[in-house]
Order: sequence, then structure tokens, then C-alpha cells
Amino acid sequence: MDLLLDAEQRRFRDEVRTFLDERLTDELRDGQSRTIGVYPEPDLSLAWQRILLEKGWAAPTWPTKFGGTGWSPLERFIFENECAQAGAPLVYPIGMRLVAPVLMEFGSPEQQQRWLPQILSGEDYWCQGFSEPGAGSDLASLRTRATREGDSYRINGSKMWTTHAHHANRMFALVRTAETERPQQGISFVVIDLHQPGVDIRPIISIGGDHDVNQVFLTDVVIPADNLIGEENHGWTYAKYLLEFERGTGLFSGRLRASLRRAEAALNGPPSAHQQRLIAEVAMELDVFEMFELSVVGTLPNGGAPGPVSSVLKLRASRLKQTVSQLGVALLGADGVRRVPGSTEDVLITDYLNARAATIFGGAAEVQLGIIAKALGEL
Repeated sequence: MDLLLDAEQRRFRDEVRTFLDERLTDELRDGQSRTIGVYPEPDLSLAWQRILLEKGWAAPTWPTKFGGTGWSPLERFIFENECAQAGAPLVYPIGMRLVAPVLMEFGSPEQQQRWLPQILSGEDYWCQGFSEPGAGSDLASLRTRATREGDSYRINGSKMWTTHAHHANRMFALVRTAETERPQQGISFVVIDLHQPGVDIRPIISIGGDHDVNQVFLTDVVIPADNLIGEENHGWTYAKYLLEFERGTGLFSGRLRASLRRAEAALNGPPSAHQQRLIAEVAMELDVFEMFELSVVGTLPNGGAPGPVSSVLKLRASRLKQTVSQLGVALLGADGVRRVPGSTEDVLITDYLNARAATIFGGAAEVQLGIIAKALGEL
């Protein structure tokens, strides 16, 4: 990537490296290296977010008028990659990179003023209420209902696979507000305070043995009508806009490369010729993906949505995540048979198990292929 950088961009990269050397602690690095869920625990991610906030670097994807950095797309790419390579915790993206763009694009000025500063500071911790027990890949079949009652909505239903709901105080959710011929037309986008009567959060333990996701039951939960984002029954449009950010603005290549380094570090002694070949093959795949990601995300203005190509990025990143985790277990060899809690081997095995879901959450691989095919058909 150095071949792409001019003198000013190298100066910026060096500034980022200096900042990481000075402010990124060993405790934060170690915590990220041992992260086995989709996201780090809040004590890690929020601690790092507050350090970035002091520097003015907490929201590199936001427009400057909302507190963003004003960086160019390439500067943001440099920053994200340097953070990943240095082992910095991943800033929890549900509030910062998913609901924030929706608020900026479709929220009222009052809603923006109410929620965006708390997202930036980390005071509000969000979760995503999209999937349901009977509505996963077929999200439009959701049945959680919001009934208008004067100046409020009464919500009944449940949400499934809700990541970090047990830590969150707010949820953005899709709810059904009308029965229509096309189910997508009767869906609305609302914000729910999770610290109120009628909210029951129950843990779901993953195949790796950790608690990352939950089922959330909503029984007669009442929210103010001004917690509706945009127009009633237009939530499907806002959800599609959000999913472009979920799938296409995460800059996965740096984190994937850091995972590859973690897998290599588990080797006892120099790699064999076979292991060297396996590592080289994955490293070359990551090189190709990094250049593709840079060509897409590196051209987006701050706050910009990537469009249907986000499905290509998500699909490829998900499969590479699985490839890297498979390599980690392969490099362990016989050591992968045993699991000692807290050990490097245990982290790699758990990561491998949890990565099976990478081609399901955020939109299953089959859904992404359908979106890609439809986009190609419209060219």
C-alpha cells in the first residue's frame, strides 16, 4: 500500500502511528487479541472510543457537521488499517456506523440532536432489532407489531440474534405498522429504550461457548411517537440504506490481516513448507481483497453509502473471515484438539467456530448473491 501514498499521506500515516504508540495500551491490545465474539466487550471498545474522542478521531465516517474528521477516503483507509495492524479494539459500530447514518439522512433535527452526540460520546450503546424467530433472511416477513395509540406506539413481538442487547440501552428496530399487499410497505423504523417495563433480554450462547447474541422479547412496550424515524411504513427504505453501511463501510481487510497474524503467532517454531504455502495463499487473497476494498470504500465521501457493491464486499469479507479462521485451526495441528480456556489455542478455536456464522449474519451469502445478480441485471 505504500506505493499508493504521496508525501502528505505518508505524513498522516506517521501521525496515526505515533498516536497509536502513545495512546494504545498493552491492556487494550491484549483485550482485542482475545476477542472471540463479533465485537469487543464494551469495556474495551468504549475505552478506546473515548481516547479517540479526545483526539477528535472517534467518527472518521461522519460528516464534519456532526463531529466527523473531514478525512479523505484514503486517509480513513490508512487510519483503519493502522489501527487494525496495531491491535486497537474495534470501535463498536452499531451506533456509530449503522444507525447514525440513518439518523443523519432521515432523522429529524431534534432526533439528530438527541441521539448523535450520545453515540459519539459512547453514552448510548445501541443494538439492532431486525431479525426475528420467523424472519431472518426473509426479513420482510417480520411480525413484531407497533400499534399507534395517540402520541405513542405499543410494541409486541420479539427480536432474535440481537448482538450485545445485554449491554445496550437503546435498540433501533423494524416493526410492522400496517398490513399491506407487499409486506415491505407496512414496516416502520423506530427507536426503543431497553431500560423500561416489558423488555426481556435472554442470552443465546454461541457454538463457541460465549454470550454475544440474545433474544429480546417486547411485551406491551410503549415508546413515544417521535421515536419513529422518518415516515411511518417507510422503514424498509431506511433499512436497506442502513444495510449498505453494515455490509460495505467496515473496512475489513486490516482486521482480517490482523487475524492472520494472530494465527501465525500460534505456531510453535518456524512454519513447515506446507504451512508456509497455506499462509502465503491466504495472504495473497487478502492482498487482492484489500485493493478491491480500497477501490470501493476509498472513493466514498464521508457519510456516503456504497450501494449494491456493499454486498460484494460483505460476501467476500465473510468468506475470507472463515478462510482465515480455518487456517488458524490448521496451523494448530494436534494442539487444536484440546481447549484450555484463555489460551491462544482456545481463542483460535472459538474464532473458528463463531466464524461459521459470518456468511449468515448481516445478510446470508445467498441473499448477497441475489442482490448482486439483481444489480447486474439492471446494468
